[in-house]
Amino acid sequence: MQNEVRMSASILVAEAVWKDIESTRSVSNDQLSILHFLFGKNFERATRIVDQRGVKRISGEPSGRFIFQVVGESRRKEEYFCFAECYCACYSFFYDIVNRGEQLCCKHQLAARLAASLGACIEVKVSDEKLALLLSKL
Repeated sequence: MQNEVRMSASILVAEAVWKDIESTRSVSNDQLSILHFLFGKNFERATRIVDQRGVKRISGEPSGRFIFQVVGESRRKEEYFCFAECYCACYSFFYDIVNRGEQLCCKHQLAARLAASLGACIEVKVSDEKLALLLSKL
């Protein structure tokens, strides 16, 4: 129970920081420090992914629905589909977050959230039909 309360408080703090970043489209050193404290190495890795322009926001038209496609850090440069707040197709999401409950989110989710908050995503427009096809493969 105590771990759940700690995670809930962390999520609330993180949400407040994300909203501040979104409102200014910039991130301060204090905000970086808070996010690093909350997410640790996953946040460091996420910042590298964003710096390397590794986040695509794939939007369906005309609905405006979207999913993120985030590049991994391995040599193979896999790309993972994710929803920043609740899901990633990577192994770490299922192992560290769903199974063990050790993390709030994976580096791909953090990269998606950071890039979206800063307006740093590569924007890709597709038809709603193509987006539905992508989602059906998750």
